[in-house]
Amino acid sequence: MLTTKQKRMIIAYYYYNKIKKETKNKRLYWVHPIIQEKNEFGGFITLYRVMRQHEEKFVDYFRMKMSTFDKLLTTIENNIRHENTKMRESIPPYIRLAVTLRYMATGDAFARLHFDFRIGIKTIANIVREVTHHIWSELSTVYMRMPTQEEWLNIAQRYEINANFPHCLGALDGKHIRIIKPEESGSMFLNYKHFFSIVLMAIVDSNYNYIFIDVGSYGKECDSNVFKETQFWKKLVDNTLNIPSPCSIINTNYILPYVFVADEAFALHANVLRPYGGNELTKEQKIFNYRLTRARRYVECAFGIMANKWRILHRSLNLSLDLTVAIVKTTCVLQNFIHTEEGHVEPLINRDRLNSRLHLEGNNLTADEIRQKYTEYFSSDEGSLPWQDKYT
Repeated sequence: MLTTKQKRMIIAYYYYNKIKKETKNKRLYWVHPIIQEKNEFGGFITLYRVMRQHEEKFVDYFRMKMSTFDKLLTTIENNIRHENTKMRESIPPYIRLAVTLRYMATGDAFARLHFDFRIGIKTIANIVREVTHHIWSELSTVYMRMPTQEEWLNIAQRYEINANFPHCLGALDGKHIRIIKPEESGSMFLNYKHFFSIVLMAIVDSNYNYIFIDVGSYGKECDSNVFKETQFWKKLVDNTLNIPSPCSIINTNYILPYVFVADEAFALHANVLRPYGGNELTKEQKIFNYRLTRARRYVECAFGIMANKWRILHRSLNLSLDLTVAIVKTTCVLQNFIHTEEGHVEPLINRDRLNSRLHLEGNNLTADEIRQKYTEYFSSDEGSLPWQDKYT
């Protein structure tokens, strides 16, 4: 039995802990003065007004021109606008967009942005989640939709001009996005380079635009397996991608299918070419590997352009997986959006050429035979380049 003194001590200890907990959780301010006074004294408000008068500084800060920023804001503004309440004013859409772009551009921690923008840390996290969601949902249907047959031909024509690789529809590769190991994930995200990651699988055109992306696979998976789990692969196998039929290369008798180029990590397929492996290669095979590498470099360059613009990709992301995926998808679709708004290229497709070549049929070649046909073409008088022997 407890004595009266012991009972009193237990009761006193209970109320002591209760009062301590209530005091700890009690908010001193509904809105902290640092945040409440941002409209009068906030550094960003003043900086934004000044940057609107200096295009080059605006681009340095937001990684895009003012006109591009304004169009992006107009596109998502209604989706990210919040109503004022009796307790506080809502954060304007342009600041919500600015916070998100600055976070991706610098990779700064939310705590750092808290002082730059005078916005609460949790609020910043919610803003980034909301804005990236709407950027992707609004832009992806316009700037990263599946190409039509005519658009595929336009992509192929540009590859032929830019990379001297005919009938190429895109360069395929995977990129590991660094993350902090998620709790209870074991080694699922540990890749062969010995850091934790998710995989960005992408196909890129010769203007460094993303044709297709898939984000979020475990870092431990190899590129070939990741690709074969994507919707793009399933449509490729089902022949539902609107890919043009095999046809002759201009001014030659070579009838070849349209293909994607990849490295040795991917399996050879009738529409996916990879380099020859091994050390005992013929001169023609070495030339093929060189020509394929020239075409494949566009996907590596696209990854580099994206990472240099959005510095968030230079550090390990310590976020929930769904937010990490949203940020990566947003950086990809913004690359297409910015390229379109700031460096639009007119279509090269010749509609007469489309109509005259579209229905030519190729014979049913195996993947190895298709690669061999390309190998022969690159060493022929019609398909060789004057300097290619120097690189083999």
